Amino acid sequence: MKLNTLKPACGSVQTRKRVGRGAGSGLGGTSTRGHKGAKARSGYKKKIGFEGGQMPLQRRLPKFGFKNINRVEYKAINLDTIQALVTAKNLETVGLADFAAAGLTSGKQLVKVLGNGQLTSKVNVEANAFSKSAEAAIVAVGGNATKL
Repeated sequence: MKLNTLKPACGSVQTRKRVGRGAGSGLGGTSTRGHKGAKARSGYKKKIGFEGGQMPLQRRLPKFGFKNINRVEYKAINLDTIQALVTAKNLETVGLADFAAAGLTSGKQLVKVLGNGQLTSKVNVEANAFSKSAEAAIVAVGGNATKL
């Protein structure tokens, strides 16, 4: 093998189509643009979503739903997660700062405690909201559920 004998794979390189270079080239005249009309002229640009006068897809489909601007998003934390945090760090009170330090929430997120899992330690929990089952489980082991 020598550098002067190297060539690309068969079919991988194609010559550029040179339109508008005279009738002899076979690509003169209309230069592959068809006859007259907006598409034949320079500066033509089709509008986004235009389907040639047919009713566009975006207008054919029905509208549905809405975004509630008053919705409050909570980060859900279950009782089993709280129990794991309490046993790992030997805490008596668990609050938003503890959740953020453990990487369960970011600093600005609102926290809602849900009742999935078992709570075995007496612990005081501070959060923005509690489900009824979570609040009952915390009180049942002798702890406090404090809403912030």
